[in-house]
Amino acid sequence: MSRLPGSTYRLQFSADRTFADARAIAGYLDRLGIGALYASPLLESTAGSNHGYDVVDPTRISAERGGEAELRALLATLREHGMTLLLDIVPNHLGVARPAENPWWWDVLTHGSASRYAHHFDVDWGAPALLLPVLDADEAGALEQLEIVDGELRYHEHRFPLAPGTEGGPDDPATPQQVHERQHYRLVSWRRGTAELTYRRFFDVSDLAAVRVEDPGVFADTHGRVLELLRSDDTIAGLRIDHPDGLSDPGGYLRRLRSEIGPDRWLLVEKILGVGEDLPASWPVDGTSGYEALREVCGVFIDPDGAGLLTQLAAEHTGRKRSAHAVEADGRHLVVDEILLAEVRRIADAFRAGPGADAGLVGIDLADVTAADLHDAVAEFCCGFPVYRSYLTPAIAEGRAAADTAVSVARTRRPDLGAVLTALHAGLVGEPGSEYATRLQQTTGMVTAKGVEDTAFYRYNRLVALNEVGGDPARFGVPPAEFHAGMAHREAGRSRTMTTLSTHDTKRSEDVRARLAVLAERPADWAQRLRRWSVRHPLPDRSLELLAWQSLVGAWPIPAERLSGYLTKAAKEAKLVTSHTDAVPEVDDAVAAWPGAVLADRELVAEIEAFVGGIAGPGWSNSLGQKLLQLTGPGVPDVYQGTELFEYSLVDPDNRRPVDIAHRERLLARLDDGERPPVDASGAAKLLVTATAARLRRYRPELFTGYGPLHAQGPAAGHAVAFSRGGGALVAVATRLPEGLERRGGWEDTTLPLPGGFDDWHDMIADRPVDGPAPRLGDLLERYPVALLVRPA
Repeated sequence: MSRLPGSTYRLQFSADRTFADARAIAGYLDRLGIGALYASPLLESTAGSNHGYDVVDPTRISAERGGEAELRALLATLREHGMTLLLDIVPNHLGVARPAENPWWWDVLTHGSASRYAHHFDVDWGAPALLLPVLDADEAGALEQLEIVDGELRYHEHRFPLAPGTEGGPDDPATPQQVHERQHYRLVSWRRGTAELTYRRFFDVSDLAAVRVEDPGVFADTHGRVLELLRSDDTIAGLRIDHPDGLSDPGGYLRRLRSEIGPDRWLLVEKILGVGEDLPASWPVDGTSGYEALREVCGVFIDPDGAGLLTQLAAEHTGRKRSAHAVEADGRHLVVDEILLAEVRRIADAFRAGPGADAGLVGIDLADVTAADLHDAVAEFCCGFPVYRSYLTPAIAEGRAAADTAVSVARTRRPDLGAVLTALHAGLVGEPGSEYATRLQQTTGMVTAKGVEDTAFYRYNRLVALNEVGGDPARFGVPPAEFHAGMAHREAGRSRTMTTLSTHDTKRSEDVRARLAVLAERPADWAQRLRRWSVRHPLPDRSLELLAWQSLVGAWPIPAERLSGYLTKAAKEAKLVTSHTDAVPEVDDAVAAWPGAVLADRELVAEIEAFVGGIAGPGWSNSLGQKLLQLTGPGVPDVYQGTELFEYSLVDPDNRRPVDIAHRERLLARLDDGERPPVDASGAAKLLVTATAARLRRYRPELFTGYGPLHAQGPAAGHAVAFSRGGGALVAVATRLPEGLERRGGWEDTTLPLPGGFDDWHDMIADRPVDGPAPRLGDLLERYPVALLVRPA
């Protein structure tokens, strides 16, 4: 039986961090108290991949990361330390950026629909050819550059196979262009991918081709190696499933997977839940990768009283007063209008050929509906879903409410398409097993992810600490009552779920968000500075200025190169003045140069340093509070690589930078020698909190059951957030809104009544006894802004 770990530690494997490297730090993770190594995908991926989500051969372990033998050695080392492995797998797609690296894709390109793997990929074989969007924008000119080399079609560094008998020869002196026309595929301009692509992809990434894992044969081929690993070694605690929302039937897939791995293995899904949304009841999983916990834990440290001034500042600075929901709606519509055109077209075609052909089902005769109106109605319907997707199947009607909301929202926006939208809704709920319903549900999550996370979250910038994966920027923080309700709900319903504060997908690290939360406590001061700084160093877009200055102070000190890379990506994701597909060189140049200009301004740098120095302490307090609540709260907490110290990184690839584990090992050794460090820039205090909580979770798991909110009493009660676990044998308490606490004069006579009236508590972080059953918070939190109290076993 595979045991549930007390905590996990996420490592990003690549050619620069191999299985051997992980073996070398296993002892450190063990001493830190970690129960399981949480590994990024380990199957063979594109050469040089720094993430592993572009698997090219699911039958082999990545050679760059160390190969089969080194993975086995890593598992043995983990076993020696009493640890396990959580493995991340990718069922939705395979990497096809370099066809020669993917044997299945190479075979499909070679043999077309006759390939053994033709139906492993979600390809429209009814189309004239498989379109590959790899050529320059000048397609005609690019085709002139094709060559035949060593029996392959070449376009610069790109290599493609030739179908048997098509390569020409002495009796057939065909040009490379003529040979190209004989293939099962066509090389086209990269710009045509958005509207004409003939295979399903991951979001808008044409280099990741979707696979039909719903087919039992495809499931067996794509999962055989991973399942063999699980069956041969119970050191693997379980699986984390990437992007199940892209699958045709996520519930069916997860039920099949559960039957293969057994009832005891840990099974998690990377699933973003809306506020108040739960996982489908029919999914046999233990939980998610933890974004809903991130929203609650981070949100409780944000002062709701700052909303008014920061909202006013954003409206004043951009010249537009728009709600977060309006900005999100804009993002969704931009995506369906410009990025996911091929997907919308395919859904419309499937509707016309499927449910739409039955006028009795959908209520209209599609002969009277133009192609343009049907396309627009599909796009509008996709934009109306309040959550990532519904999960309607012929057997299970989960998500019907989401579909009802979506059609209502869409009809409100486009009343002229009301009849067509009603027909689309009828086709979805009336024939949920149709190709139309399947493709629609696969696409709504893409619309939300690209339109909200990757567009709106870079546009609506009043307080970017709120703009996080799984977050809701419209909600300014999380009140303590909502925080406790979320924690209690998690313990009651999904106690085996993962919780997180930072991942490889988060827009900024937990410590950047913790520091930026302080801006909500001093909004007037921040507004005054931002106005002055922006005049001194403007950017091409006012919304980007809001993001840039917050990112600068949140990640300070940050080199110009790192900030330049981040802002360039942010500007292109926002798609307001430049974008990935329609770059504006002068804008891109100005954005890239901005960090260097700011950091060269010595007077301004001195002012920024002084400002950051003023918010650093409260930011550290927030960081320690977040970490403690996550590590001790319900669910299994994950520590993202390096975040056991203060770690001020921004979005990928910034958050994949190397981590100095040796430095952390030295700090941990000092803590184990009895050192109780100050709360300062070294981050040793955060390591202390992490190790203390992780070790307790690993060696006294009985303390981490149940959940009960605790309420401070006294004039500063609102500045404490606390709860008990283990039947009242453990108490975690953190300081919230530390700036406001200092302004009001501290804790004064505020106390925290402890459960049971016992007086034999010990603060494991400060390593000292606690004074009485209702200690004064000023005494309890004198040394650290957090405390972890435990009664003797």
